[in-house]
Amino acid sequence: MLIDRTHKYCFLIMSLILICWGNLYAHHSSAMFDKTQVLNVKAVVKEFQWANPHVWIQIYIPNQDNKEEWSIEGIGINTLFRRGWRPNSFEPGDEIDISFNPMLDGSHAGLFIGARFEDGKILGKWAHTNN
Repeated sequence: MLIDRTHKYCFLIMSLILICWGNLYAHHSSAMFDKTQVLNVKAVVKEFQWANPHVWIQIYIPNQDNKEEWSIEGIGINTLFRRGWRPNSFEPGDEIDISFNPMLDGSHAGLFIGARFEDGKILGKWAHTNN
């Protein structure tokens, strides 16, 4: 009888894990970004949000008539901290070249790839072809 009860609880726990797995996996999905496109633009940092579960870089991209605000999503702070990033890695007013994968729906957001500062400092991945 004890074995039957143990199997029943094990089955229940495994069922709950499988039911929840889709939601857990979807949270970390990057399906909304167009990984076939990389935008490389000059931008000015509005704000750097050092937060869990992901950092955000709010930037202004100048266009012909005005400036557009974009939200660029990065990875988690634990990983970034180990890579040398800090809460002040981007300061308001920093002029940067930034590359990112844009949103599939065309909204002003993207997934961070890399940035190069005026002094040559690089965060993320910055290929020589981005010069």
